[in-house]
Amino acid sequence: MSTLDWSAFTQPVTVQQVQQWKTAAQTGNFRWAGDGIAQRVVVMVLLVPVIGLFALFGFGLIGGSIAGFASGDAGGIALGGFGILVGLFCLAIVGLGIVGLTRFAPDESRWERWLRLDWFARSNGLTFSPQDPDPRYPGAIFSTGSNRAAIDHFRSVEGRFFDMGNFRFVTSNGKSSTTHTWGFLAMSLERRMPHMMLDSLQNNTWGSGLGGAFDRTQVLSLEGDFDRYFTLYCPKQYERDALYVFTPDLMALCIDEAAPFDIEIVDDWMFVYSPRAFRMDDPRLLSRLFRILDLVGAKALRQTRRYQDDRIPAPFPANVVGRQGQRLRRRFPLGLIIGLVVALALPFVIAVVVFIGAALSVAAGG
Repeated sequence: MSTLDWSAFTQPVTVQQVQQWKTAAQTGNFRWAGDGIAQRVVVMVLLVPVIGLFALFGFGLIGGSIAGFASGDAGGIALGGFGILVGLFCLAIVGLGIVGLTRFAPDESRWERWLRLDWFARSNGLTFSPQDPDPRYPGAIFSTGSNRAAIDHFRSVEGRFFDMGNFRFVTSNGKSSTTHTWGFLAMSLERRMPHMMLDSLQNNTWGSGLGGAFDRTQVLSLEGDFDRYFTLYCPKQYERDALYVFTPDLMALCIDEAAPFDIEIVDDWMFVYSPRAFRMDDPRLLSRLFRILDLVGAKALRQTRRYQDDRIPAPFPANVVGRQGQRLRRRFPLGLIIGLVVALALPFVIAVVVFIGAALSVAAGG
C-alpha cells in the first residue's frame, strides 16, 4: 500500500465522539454492539447471593475456629485447625467469584479502540469490523473448533483482496472449553495452487505447530539457512512446484519479514498466521503486517501468476490443481491410537493377571 495515515492512533478523541460512534453501531443492530446487560443482570443475581453465603460461612468458620484454639482443649484445637482450612477455602471461592464478576463488567474502553480502528480503516481506504461470524476461508485454522469469528479485522475495499485481524474459536474436551485467538492475514491470489505450509520454528512450543498436523514425509528441505527458520510441507510429487514458488528471493523475504509467523498457500489464497492475537491498535505491528503484504505477498503473487499444474492436460488458462496436490496429507495419529488401545486393554490385562494369581493361589493351597 501507499503511505499509511496513522493519525487515528495519535489524535485525541472526545467522549462525545466515542458515544456517537457507539450509538451509531448500536442503531445498526450489530450483534457485537450489544452491551449484554440482561445477561449480566442474570449472572449477578445468581452469583452475588452465593458469594455472600460463602463469605459469611468462611468468616464464621474462621471466627469459631479461633475460639476453639482459645479454649486450649485438644479436640477444640484440632477442630479449629480443620475449620480454618475450610474457612480459607470458602474465602478463596469468594475471591474467585469476585474476579468472575469483574469479567462481566462492561469494557467501555473497547468503544474508543473500535472508533480508532474504524477511523484508521476509513483514512486508508479499508473497512473495519469488530466481529464477523465464521469466515469462510480454506486455511488451516478456519475449520477448527466452534463459535468461530473474525474479530477486530480490516479488509480491503478495492484492488487485491486482503483481510487482516484476529480469528477466535472455542475447543472443548467434553468437560471444559478453551477460547483460542490467532492473528491472521489473508490475501487472494490469481491462480489456484498446490497446498503448501511454511511452519515457523520460532512460534512452535514443545515441537507443536501448524505443521504438526501434516505427514512428515511431505517435508521438503530448501537451500541455505531457510530450514533454520521454517519447515516447508508440500504434497508428494509437487516438490518441483514448491521450488517454482519459493525462489531464493522469496525465501529471503520470508526470513526477513515473516520469520515469527506461519505461512500457508492453499487454493487461490495465501495466509499468514500467529498463534498469539494481533494487537490491532499497535501501529508497529500494523506496519509490519502491511510490509509483509507489500513485500512477501506481492512477491508470492508474482511467483504464482503464471502457475500451471503440468499434470492436468489443459492449456494455460485452466485454473485447476490435481487432486493429489490440493491438500496436504494429514498425520496419522499413531500415538493417539496406541494410547486408546492401551487404555482399553489395561482393564482386561489386569483382570487376567488377577485371575491367574487367584488360580495359582488356589492351586498352591490345594
